[in-house]
Amino acid sequence: MSLGDDHGPSGGYAGTGQTRTRLPESGDAFGDPRRRGSSRSLVTVVGVVVLLIAAIAFANRGDGDTSSSADGASGKPETSATAPSGQRPVKSKSAAGIPSGFAQDQEGAESAAANYAVVLVSADILKPARRPEIVRQVFDAGKVSELERNLDRVYSKAFLEKLGLDEKGDAPKGSTYVSRTMPVGTKVTDWSGSTATVEVWCTGVFGMAGESSQSPVTNDWFTMTLQLRWTDGDWKVDSFSQKEGPAPVNGDNKVSTSDDISKAVQEFGGFTYAR
Repeated sequence: MSLGDDHGPSGGYAGTGQTRTRLPESGDAFGDPRRRGSSRSLVTVVGVVVLLIAAIAFANRGDGDTSSSADGASGKPETSATAPSGQRPVKSKSAAGIPSGFAQDQEGAESAAANYAVVLVSADILKPARRPEIVRQVFDAGKVSELERNLDRVYSKAFLEKLGLDEKGDAPKGSTYVSRTMPVGTKVTDWSGSTATVEVWCTGVFGMAGESSQSPVTNDWFTMTLQLRWTDGDWKVDSFSQKEGPAPVNGDNKVSTSDDISKAVQEFGGFTYAR
């Protein structure tokens, strides 16, 4: 499921993308586990490990200078790593359970955009009883009434039926409707201090997990662009759009059963995203 100015909810997710780690065929990545080495070999290995640890520590120590003549010479664009900043952009959550209290800086805007992307492409946005809370918390007050009407029209009873949901947005007994978004990274493309444009690169899973499901859970890669405005002491969404990708090459992971997917959704909680 997806929504936005450029991509309607009926468009759905598109591609899939997963990664894998190929392990050695034997039970031990370093050879036969039954083979015993001499004490001299053991000393040599320990010495090599100590040297590697020292080299890694030296490389990670840094001198506080983030400039690099090599990067400057290559002409590569600078990027901002998603790393701890020393500040805590997300201070609290609203009554609706949505993160709030973002800092009025670029990192705060990125945190807001990431968290809002999660809730805007979630199973909760499909529920008529839950949707007003989400809209009023996420969007600028001047946009709320119009957006509520538009979303009520788009997520009609007929649309929910196509997804296999009832008029309350609930899945049939024994099934679980899945729509969970995971931001991969964020990028500020425009900034004025009181307004910001943030792109959020996301992956997600969506579909119906159940024995008789006609729409099994799959995954997608997409980018959401959110126009944010600083109002009432927090970042709020003024408008947003969505486009496909960037998507990696499909992996060859073994497909899980619908029961495994349902359990994962119920047992694994989501994250609050902050920089």
